Amino acid sequence: MRAYGARSRVHDHPGIVWDEVVGYLATMAFAPPGWLWIAAGFICFRLFDILKPWPICVLDRHVHGGLGIMLDDLAAGIAAALTLLLLAPFV
Repeated sequence: MRAYGARSRVHDHPGIVWDEVVGYLATMAFAPPGWLWIAAGFICFRLFDILKPWPICVLDRHVHGGLGIMLDDLAAGIAAALTLLLLAPFV
């Protein structure tokens, strides 16, 4: 990712989605089964990924390069997974 980013001069190219895949897989790793949870996991992950609340914003601002690109999505995935686990008993 770093080599492509240097050549294309784009920090987080939208055509490279491995970071999104890793984040969503982290979200769904311990999610309950079912379509409701698949959709809820996707929505939660995207919200955390777009809004970048603390501590995700810290990773996004201070960890640079490919590692930073991966870590902020992984952190968003973990936050989304925790959200699903907290919601599960109430659904």
